[in-house]
Amino acid sequence: MYTRVIKARNKDGSIRYYLQLVRAYRQDGKVRQELVCSIGRLDEIKGDGGLDRLIASLARHSERCWIDAEAEGVDRWDKVYGPVLVFRRLWEDLWLARGLGKVQEETWVDFPLEEAAFAMVLHRLLDPGSKLATYRWLDTVYRPEFEALELQHLYRALDYLVRGKEEIEKALFLRNRDLFSLSVDLVLFDTTLVHFEGHGPQGLATMARPGNYPDCVKVLVGLVMTADGFPVAHHVFPGNTADIRAFQKALADLKQRFPLRRAIIAADRGVVSEGVMEELATQKVSYILGMPLRKNREVRDLVLSRAGRYHEVADNLDTKEVWVGGHRYVVCHNPDAEERDRKRREEIVERARRDLEKKGPQTFVMPRGLKRYLELSGGELSVKEEVVREEARYDGKWVLRTNTDLPAGEVAQAYKGLWRIERAFRELKSGLEIRPVYVRTEDHVRGHIMVCFLALVLEATFQHLLKDHDTSASYGEVLDDLRQLRAVRFEARGKAWLRRTELPGRSHVAFQTVGLRPPSRVQPLS
Repeated sequence: MYTRVIKARNKDGSIRYYLQLVRAYRQDGKVRQELVCSIGRLDEIKGDGGLDRLIASLARHSERCWIDAEAEGVDRWDKVYGPVLVFRRLWEDLWLARGLGKVQEETWVDFPLEEAAFAMVLHRLLDPGSKLATYRWLDTVYRPEFEALELQHLYRALDYLVRGKEEIEKALFLRNRDLFSLSVDLVLFDTTLVHFEGHGPQGLATMARPGNYPDCVKVLVGLVMTADGFPVAHHVFPGNTADIRAFQKALADLKQRFPLRRAIIAADRGVVSEGVMEELATQKVSYILGMPLRKNREVRDLVLSRAGRYHEVADNLDTKEVWVGGHRYVVCHNPDAEERDRKRREEIVERARRDLEKKGPQTFVMPRGLKRYLELSGGELSVKEEVVREEARYDGKWVLRTNTDLPAGEVAQAYKGLWRIERAFRELKSGLEIRPVYVRTEDHVRGHIMVCFLALVLEATFQHLLKDHDTSASYGEVLDDLRQLRAVRFEARGKAWLRRTELPGRSHVAFQTVGLRPPSRVQPLS
């Protein structure tokens, strides 16, 4: 039923309006209306507040409306609600609930394994911490299924996550490939060291190679991602594993488990050495490597000196191809970055001049970064012009070495995709300074890293859905607003009720993006 306003004309030509209650129904395939009653002249019932009293009177016969009004100002608790709903929808859409349910069936686990895994992943996304912190945090979010979880369940779930790792990763990859039509002919792989505060599990946590926090034990974590930014798989190695050994094992695993046409190693200049490049060539592994500009003689003296025309690839990205000694290089140039580098150097030099004049040569201390540009002799500061000219060669440039047959522009774009892996590693490492009191065994360490990996998958999926939804709101902005959506529990009319707060900010975008309707404003609790 609904209300409608009809217009009537008086004999003198004036207009009066009547409010009616109408019922709509379907007859013989056509929608028809039936007048239930005429409420009265609109101007008369509005004039003395009669319409407001009528609405209030009718609301008393609607339990939901009455309860919604009664909820205001009632003693209650409220908990985080929005992210639970949205990430749970993604969890189920990616078949994680189904996959972990299958693991539970095969192992006869006697606790809610899938809920324990979801709880740890959700905590990782919203408020990373230890497993004890996760258990305490569960009381601040609204999901009735979490009430059955105990602290021991979280630790035990880590063991089963490790056992199901390979099947879960493969299923995730196939699901995301189908959902998003992923570009799977190019896969990026990189590694990072994660250190422990303590001894860590024996055999896995080892002293790393010299120069990498020698006083700490570590594990080496490798992450595989598509060029689209989706995590594919992860690998955990002892901390003293050489990068090339990690690459080899990860690539062999990828070729065995995933339908990939090509797996290309992309690595930053921090891990590049002649030994690594020789080993990659010997093993016939495809690679794209960022090269040191100043320390590598071939790059410094030959590659950057070669003349050649740059070709525009994208905004602020030009490339040219150079071959030296049978090696293929791609020189990349960003005009805006070149200007920034030049201005930064000029500003540093000028600041040093001002400091020298202000402090005098006796108290002036040459900053370390300026020593290669300036020299101080007899109280006079002079610029090493030949050094400045040499440094100008590097402004806005980076050099890649590759043995692939990809066009130079695609090589440059693929390497730029490394920022996704580096960002993912930063996400992975926050909260991964694991103390032995929290995670003692090798399976628990591997399980914890699996939780971090699954959180990255959900985050990447949500980000891509937002992008496909063509919204201007970022992942962080939407998530911040989503956190403000709360579940409120209160007592009224002798029953327990749940009321959600209004959708704040851009939280509605999250629900639209994952294809989920927001829950009813008021729900009875059994």
